[in-house]
Amino acid sequence: MSFTVISPFDNQPADPHDLSILRELAKELAEIAALPIQSERAELWRSLNSLSPKRAAILVEAQGGWDQLVPDSVLKCRDIGFRSWELVIRRRIWAFHNIPDDKPVTNNFDVWWWVQKSDYGVAEVQHRTAEKGSYSWDAPIKSIDDLSKLKPRTITVDHEMSKKSLEFAQNIFGDILNVRFRGEPTFRCMLSRVLIHLRGLEQMMVDMYDNPELLHQTMTFLRDDMLNEWETFEKEGILTLNNEPDQLLGTGGLACTDELPADDFDGKVRLKDLVAWGESQETTCVGPEQFNEFVLQYQIPLLKRFGLVNYGCCEPLDRKFDLLTENLPNLRWVAVSPWCNREIAAEKLGNRYVYVYKPNPSRICSPEPNFEAAEQELRETLDIARGCCVSITMKDTQTFHNQPERITRWAEMARRIAEEYA
Repeated sequence: MSFTVISPFDNQPADPHDLSILRELAKELAEIAALPIQSERAELWRSLNSLSPKRAAILVEAQGGWDQLVPDSVLKCRDIGFRSWELVIRRRIWAFHNIPDDKPVTNNFDVWWWVQKSDYGVAEVQHRTAEKGSYSWDAPIKSIDDLSKLKPRTITVDHEMSKKSLEFAQNIFGDILNVRFRGEPTFRCMLSRVLIHLRGLEQMMVDMYDNPELLHQTMTFLRDDMLNEWETFEKEGILTLNNEPDQLLGTGGLACTDELPADDFDGKVRLKDLVAWGESQETTCVGPEQFNEFVLQYQIPLLKRFGLVNYGCCEPLDRKFDLLTENLPNLRWVAVSPWCNREIAAEKLGNRYVYVYKPNPSRICSPEPNFEAAEQELRETLDIARGCCVSITMKDTQTFHNQPERITRWAEMARRIAEEYA
């Protein structure tokens, strides 16, 4: 059976060889998504996220280690664009068969809106060690006088190209998968990340004592600019719900919940129908008072626009839990990083928030893995967090040293322990 699809971008027939590969993979993905276990996994997350957990939920994110699990060498499509689609589908299939965590597999295939964003009128100059290596940078804001150079970003949505992309994907997959538009998925409120690229990390900390007005003016600008970005998405009608079974949270875990969208939802997605993510890893070494004054107070008016909030990433929040719970009434998920005091987290979060624990990835990513220590860490955490609503997410996994079985073994272990502690 021949299958012809005309590309809307060059009006040429798509490669039949590539189409055949993509459709066969899509059929395999659809079969997996239809298995009863997927709805069971989704219900596990819904229960947890409504603060009535059945047990600790387990999630594994391969992240930087994916190129060792599904390398480019396994791709068979010839077109570079189709290869990227093939990679996405192959990863989802591989994960189902090799990562026995609690992430549901859905039959969704996402097409992203075409959105262009300008810069702030200034940009740092980066000095990199390698493409994926560390880097330093020359921050462009040298003094308070340079703030006049900052320009609000312009956000432009190309509806025509977006529509063409969606129709193209629907012509290929529409009879197999649920092809859909995907808007901004996480709404990451990371003002301090932008701040340090404009001003410098060490300089930011010095400014808290020597030049607080510069920081306040810069954060005011960044807060207003981020709000403008999100309100533009809302006005342009390109928001999509992010509370579905396969939606990742920035803190870790999945955002699957029936508590969103809002009760008055009529089909048009608004900010209050969504989950947002706040974090400030750049202020890890900053005390609670400075964090509150220079970061959190600028995040609060942004995060309050949303239905639910997850907060934290790699930064330890043990000295900042009270600030978060007192200032964010819509807070639901809180990150407990490997460097956070787990006992304080259990005391402060209790059963009122989801305790999102992220184990130390070095246990499985070091040259020599230590699964005994990894198991001990998980057991200690679940002992400490008894009575809490716990999810456990292995992430920040940058390498498995070409041993894919490591991620499988960790997921099997974590599931076993979670079921023991249920």
